Amino acid sequence: MPEAQHASTTEQPVPTVQLDHTVVLAHDRHLSAEFLATILGLKVGAPFGPFLPVDLGNGVTLDYYEQRDRPIQAQHYAFLVPEEQFDTMIARLEAVGVTYYADPSHTEPGRVNDLFGGRGAYFDDPDGHNMEIMTRPYVRP
Repeated sequence: MPEAQHASTTEQPVPTVQLDHTVVLAHDRHLSAEFLATILGLKVGAPFGPFLPVDLGNGVTLDYYEQRDRPIQAQHYAFLVPEEQFDTMIARLEAVGVTYYADPSHTEPGRVNDLFGGRGAYFDDPDGHNMEIMTRPYVRP
């Protein structure tokens, strides 16, 4: 009984539902995790079992998991980034030769958008996931 009481007094209650982590499939978890971490200015964490985490700094991790034996279904991941870091992220994409786009369909290469009073861009990661960086969150109805 003291063990249970101790555990309940040290745990912090979660006030709302929050995303804790999600798995990102990759043919090479090291390559993909390092790519995203480099573009966003983050660090790749220590392996956790079969996962290689990228901590986004808000309590959420992207846990890269290798899937080498079959095709990877591309997903979309959107990152709200500080305005003052946006240009640096675009420069990092340019430095590694990755084309960015103003739109999710990738029809406006080398351009950024100005949605919701901010700036945004889309780019593919090494596995074809459609990544988005934006400086303002979407305004939802």
